[in-house]
Amino acid sequence: MGSIRVSKLGKAYKQYDNRWSRLAEWVIPGAAPRHRLKWVLQDISFQLAPGEAVGIIGMNGAGKSTLLKMITGTSQPTTGSVVMTGRVAALLELGMGFHPDFTGRQNAYMAGQLIGLGVEEITALMPQIEAFADIGDYIDQPVRVYSSGMQMRLAFSVATAKRPDVLIVDEALSVGDAYFQHKSFDRIREFQKLGTTLLIVSHDRAAIQSICDRAILLDRGGIAKQGSPEEVMDYYNAIIAEHEHSGVEQVTTAEGRVQTSSGSGEATVTDIILEDENGAPVEVVNVGAAVSLRIRVRVNAPLPRLVLGYMIKDRLGQQMFGTNTHHMAAPLESVGAGENIEYRFRFPLNLGPGSYSITTALTSSDTHLADNYEWRDLAFLFIVMNMNRKTFVGSSWLEPTVEIVR
Repeated sequence: MGSIRVSKLGKAYKQYDNRWSRLAEWVIPGAAPRHRLKWVLQDISFQLAPGEAVGIIGMNGAGKSTLLKMITGTSQPTTGSVVMTGRVAALLELGMGFHPDFTGRQNAYMAGQLIGLGVEEITALMPQIEAFADIGDYIDQPVRVYSSGMQMRLAFSVATAKRPDVLIVDEALSVGDAYFQHKSFDRIREFQKLGTTLLIVSHDRAAIQSICDRAILLDRGGIAKQGSPEEVMDYYNAIIAEHEHSGVEQVTTAEGRVQTSSGSGEATVTDIILEDENGAPVEVVNVGAAVSLRIRVRVNAPLPRLVLGYMIKDRLGQQMFGTNTHHMAAPLESVGAGENIEYRFRFPLNLGPGSYSITTALTSSDTHLADNYEWRDLAFLFIVMNMNRKTFVGSSWLEPTVEIVR
């Protein structure tokens, strides 16, 4: 079983005013330092227990890839330490370790030896590597003629040909085609069931929330938040839109879930009601029932444009459906302070049984990144039950008809 322990890890680079300062520091023994330290990461500490899956998220430049390089030993930390147990397989930069003039097969042998496999072992695994990579005759062509997706296929196939105790994956999987991404994540889930410890960097919210037990948010060179994937991803989305006059707040609801809200407060949602087809408020709904989502908004400052959006999420925070009045061609223009507005969205609730939440967003355009008046996760909770439909599984109610010809 594999585990990872990161203790007070930090990475800094030396910065010099000019090249002569660098030269003087090298050639003059005992001279005072002529550089400044630029810290990329500082005081990073966390642990992964055997079999645990943890996702690392953060904006570009937050230090995610640098952290993985230090954990895997391809870059030395300035401070702190990393302790890992078990056999480790890492998939970092695309094609890392591949020689462009060697064939895919030759590179597979070299890459396999780098992760601790013997030549005979790689030979025995080669049919499996070829089958999973599925690049055909290109396996015997130089890697320089490969597309980025083909390099990704081969690199992942080699790294996971034999189940590792610890699997570390950077965002390289994002370059693969949709079919290979599905196949790759299926293999990762299979490894998880068998006890592999997983550390993954990704911007893919669905991947983080469906695979990981925990998430870590890096921001400005440090750990900004750790917790459940839903809680951390909600917080991450909120700080992306954080501006000078915006704030981010998290509170724990009566159900024990963490609600994230952010925004300038220039407009706010005052009430959310889910109604049945007769207009009665409901919190438990039958699969496929016709419902209305009524949302009341108070405008606190003059706004040139107002857009309301809502998102339905399942209990894991995975997005089921979302839209807004911009996409529906129904934005409001020149809204005055003090106005109270009511929106009513009607739709059949074609969701599978389970608990769901509604996220609301008040913005000026199609996203909350331009003007974030208010973003509120877990704004409303409801339950869907199968009261009279035929038995089915899944997150959506897609009632089929069947025609059988014999």
